[in-house]
Amino acid sequence: MNQFAIDTLFINGKIYTMKEENDQVEAIGVYKGRIVFAGKRSESERYSPKEIIDLRGKTMIPGLGDSHLHLYACCQNQATVRLDDTKSMDEMIAAMKQRAAVTEKGKWIKGTGFDHTKFEENRMPTRWDLDQISTEHPIVIRRCCLHVMVANSFAILLAAIDAKKRKEFEGLIESEGDGTFNGIFREKATSIFDEIVPNPLSDPAERNRIFFSVLADMASKGITQVHTYAAKIWNYEESLETYQTLDRNGELPIRVVVNLDELFEPVDYGRQTELKNPYHKVKRGAYKLFTDGSLGARSAALTEPYSDEEHNYGILIDREKLIDQLQHAYEKRLQPAIHAIGDRALDLTLDAIEAVLAPQSESAGTGQQELWEREHRLPIRIIHAQMVRKDQLERLKKLPVVLDVQPVFLCTDLYWIESRLGKNRIKTAYLWKTLMQHGLILAGGSDCPVESYDPIKGIYAAVTRKDLNGFPQEGWEPGERLTVYEAICLFTKNIAYATGDEDSLGTIAVSKFADLTVLEEDPFRADPDRLKDVRVAMTFVAGEKVYDREGKAGTK
Repeated sequence: MNQFAIDTLFINGKIYTMKEENDQVEAIGVYKGRIVFAGKRSESERYSPKEIIDLRGKTMIPGLGDSHLHLYACCQNQATVRLDDTKSMDEMIAAMKQRAAVTEKGKWIKGTGFDHTKFEENRMPTRWDLDQISTEHPIVIRRCCLHVMVANSFAILLAAIDAKKRKEFEGLIESEGDGTFNGIFREKATSIFDEIVPNPLSDPAERNRIFFSVLADMASKGITQVHTYAAKIWNYEESLETYQTLDRNGELPIRVVVNLDELFEPVDYGRQTELKNPYHKVKRGAYKLFTDGSLGARSAALTEPYSDEEHNYGILIDREKLIDQLQHAYEKRLQPAIHAIGDRALDLTLDAIEAVLAPQSESAGTGQQELWEREHRLPIRIIHAQMVRKDQLERLKKLPVVLDVQPVFLCTDLYWIESRLGKNRIKTAYLWKTLMQHGLILAGGSDCPVESYDPIKGIYAAVTRKDLNGFPQEGWEPGERLTVYEAICLFTKNIAYATGDEDSLGTIAVSKFADLTVLEEDPFRADPDRLKDVRVAMTFVAGEKVYDREGKAGTK
């Protein structure tokens, strides 16, 4: 019998293709970065592999991904004081004091990742709290959601906030009754400090070192692709060149889709043969737009005020501005990705989409979604969509959208979300099951550094709707729990759909790229409460091993 030469044959594992629930094959063959065989073990005998990988009963699924994170911010945070696990004002102050003790006087100190809702005091820090750390260092700390920064008195002095800046950031710089700054800066007002605090990634060698370390860790979590977003308002830049340089140096283990928050010239991917090359790891993605802030910072835009802060409806972008931005994206054939968390922000987002698409669909004599598909456009991405009312759900169903959700948010938010929204409005929040049952496609992410980029934790959160300690016992609003299959779809095939790559990525099938994640145990058979503990054994991108738990093998 003639045999076909291939690079790798995987056998003796539970191989879930994710094309449909429970669909499995017994072996797969890989050649030049693509899957060339997926079927029964006996059928694989016609192939002559250079290497046979015995999975020894482990579970293989398509490569996991993250549909929305800020990789630049994540890497920048590696050089700051990490406050993610601090549980009180005293713990936060103590952690920052340790850095102050070894930092030259007058030099900036930055902390990141604090969440005041986890503090015993359950309040936002102020300049006077940070002054307890040091008055001889300028100090800033950024909240985990990225939408709030707190500065000490020295930092505020160096910022030289004059009348012009006060007017520019009106309503975003908090003051006491006498007009004294309390040190809390919200949304784009945080840029005041982003522009003057030294960037730890300014040195190219140090930047590449940190990026490689983070990307290698992502591969160890089973990640084969991330969608990273620039955030100009916080000086979180993203560029193709950063990742292309890493790739050229053999230091890019996974695929990176770079999404920008400024208009750019689109690339005709249909004519770019390199994007059909499984070894091509970097490409440009969507055009990011903001509508509101975050629920944790009480800046997400709501139709009714926050239940725990009377008269606060959040922050909302100007309607005409959003429509204008969306119109420009449509004309350039860019894929819009719109940040919308509160229900008022989602109203605005839907209004803008309908306003831009309506004239085109009317002139074409067709529906908006049909028009979008006929023009071969990528779906409009709505990021977060944490609140969706029934009337909004009906509007969403008629539009060409994909929702980028972050299940791991709920591990943190479930402690305070009812205080923000009240008992009635929480029925509109985190409606993953409802949205999927109505035919909407959800892609899973983390919004890292807001939360961990580990997709296993995201899958656990989607299935159990509990925190990482198993609380509450029955899950928060358990009717919205997803099945394991649905949850894994969020982090595999649905991410591929969001970027129009479903013909190349997302499932295990012949001709698709060999991006694969191997797990130590079968998540479909595991106790849901143990899903968070499922370990990654190996990760492959284009058939190349980029992580091996036993040998720690990987790129360079």
